[in-house]
Amino acid sequence: MLMLARAIKLLSETALLLLAAQGLLALLAGSSRDANPVYRLLRLLTAPVLGLARRLLPQRWQGRQLGWGAALGLLLIWAAASFWKLRLCLQQGLAQCQ
Repeated sequence: MLMLARAIKLLSETALLLLAAQGLLALLAGSSRDANPVYRLLRLLTAPVLGLARRLLPQRWQGRQLGWGAALGLLLIWAAASFWKLRLCLQQGLAQCQ
């Protein structure tokens, strides 16, 4: 169970960093971001997260707020996985959590 908690935490951290990098690059590149190969790679890597958020979030979040909604959901998943990992570490002993 500890390995599962670590995996969920790692995946949510990675997805959050990819979303943040995509948002930052979108700000820096401006309207020519679709021609940027790094932006296209980040868009490809974040497509599953944004697709899931598109299905789960209400209609009013479907515009420019979709990325923020996905980030908020990932942050909640990360917090829950961190709490779960901490709880498992305290139950099993801290030596196994290093």
